[in-house]
Amino acid sequence: MDFLTSAEFWAALGQVIVIDIILGGDNAVVIALACRRLPPAQRSKGIVFGTAGAIVLRVILIAFAMALLDIPFLKLVGALLLVWIGVKLLAPDEDGHGDIQGSDKLLSAIKTIVMADLLMSMDNVIAIAGAAQNSGEHSLLLVILGLLFSIPIIVLGSQLVIRLMERFPLIITAGGMLLGWIAGGMLVTDPAFVDPDQWTWMPKPVTVDAQGEAVIPGPLYWAAHVAGALLVLALGKLLASRQKGALAH
Repeated sequence: MDFLTSAEFWAALGQVIVIDIILGGDNAVVIALACRRLPPAQRSKGIVFGTAGAIVLRVILIAFAMALLDIPFLKLVGALLLVWIGVKLLAPDEDGHGDIQGSDKLLSAIKTIVMADLLMSMDNVIAIAGAAQNSGEHSLLLVILGLLFSIPIIVLGSQLVIRLMERFPLIITAGGMLLGWIAGGMLVTDPAFVDPDQWTWMPKPVTVDAQGEAVIPGPLYWAAHVAGALLVLALGKLLASRQKGALAH
């Protein structure tokens, strides 16, 4: 239980919760749309069971994603995807949820929630895997705790979360930069850049401990985090500016 006193564990847990809330707003909308035609007596059951199924599926996907991140260069790909997700968060496309069909059958509504969450949650999966991947043997526990904290906030307080984001756009900006921050860390901790036994011809910008498990932070490690956050901010603002210009014409 020593990990409970680790500042790194709690910082990573905070990142997971923030990512879930920032990227999970759409999931609350999907739940509401999928259950809107259920009889009132079954609506709460549809929300609870559909959300539970989505959580279980997402934990499995994240565990799988974290295992894949041990393969050389996959963290690099994940970092690029995270940068793109962060940029799109700052400059979103105008799209709706008109394709989410409500159902008057409980099992159909649950299936709709689980399938829609599967299709929509890949950004969450990549981001959370990146945030949790340096937590060692407690990474899966961190993911589960993050989901348990954040899902009730999303489901029960979705309207409040949405209103706060609309009133304080800085929350969205901070969320996008957080994804860039994580992407920078993922990039320089890719096994190809860290493991001295792999790709030996390549310079190793980040070192690991004697067991080859924990990354030893250095100036480049933190510089990569900062560079990732600033890159998302710059690209997001640039894309948003171009979108506004296109609409003006």
